[in-house]
Amino acid sequence: MDHLPLRLGLTMWSHNHWQQTFYGRGTKNQQRLEKYAQVFHTVEGNTTFYATPTLNTVKNWAASVGEQFRFTFKLPQAITHQRMLKNCHSELNDFINIMSPLHELIGQWSIQLPASFGPEHFDRLIYFCTLFPRDFNLGIEVRHPEFFRKGDAEKRLNHWLIEHKYNRTIMDSRPIFSAEPNSESIIDAQKKKPKVPVHAISTAQRPMIRFIGHPEVNENMPFFEPWVSKLADWIEQGKQPYFMVHTSDNLVAPDLALLLYNRLKNHTNLPDLATFPANNDHGQISIF
Repeated sequence: MDHLPLRLGLTMWSHNHWQQTFYGRGTKNQQRLEKYAQVFHTVEGNTTFYATPTLNTVKNWAASVGEQFRFTFKLPQAITHQRMLKNCHSELNDFINIMSPLHELIGQWSIQLPASFGPEHFDRLIYFCTLFPRDFNLGIEVRHPEFFRKGDAEKRLNHWLIEHKYNRTIMDSRPIFSAEPNSESIIDAQKKKPKVPVHAISTAQRPMIRFIGHPEVNENMPFFEPWVSKLADWIEQGKQPYFMVHTSDNLVAPDLALLLYNRLKNHTNLPDLATFPANNDHGQISIF
């Protein structure tokens, strides 16, 4: 494991709204990942969930980041949602091969399962994970209610994850569901994001938290406070958490991530984040 005690990231690296507030003047689209990776340690690669990139695109991504950066790409929805992990060995191999220029830069491969994937499909998940190379780190996100009821289904899942050193991805959607549905982006997020309990369990060395933030930045602090002690504990245990910050429209996601990181930094030994590239162009900028 590398030297970073925690990896902080966002759900994307390219957003038009961040041109003046984060990237800096004159940044071209193809330079955004490079600028993003100067500050953040990882990114939640949602793009591969919707479409498999070309080999040339993957090579460009690899060339845009330093050797300490780590991607966490989602498996294609054709595998996880349409096939439900069934009879997709060749599709998985094709995807892994396309992504091969990035293998050394991937912190974990994200298997996000739909709410319809329940305990009755569990053996399918067990078999599917044997198809990966042994040195691949896996993060698994479940959404079926039975996996959150602390009964036999959840116990079996957690024991299996611990035994095989797979990370259980933790969704914290409380902030976005506490927001008033007064904008299209909030309404859309509340329709699409799962409203599942927060079970802050670490089953392997890279617990991933997906924090779906409230659009009003300061409203996130009561939800973040419990994570301060939990993340600090995991870091003290030698684990390397991945903390991914979302908001409904992601307009303030970079600044919210910085705020939460600095709050945690007051409680555990974390390195300073690099200054946002835009600040190097024309002074300090705030978007709220």
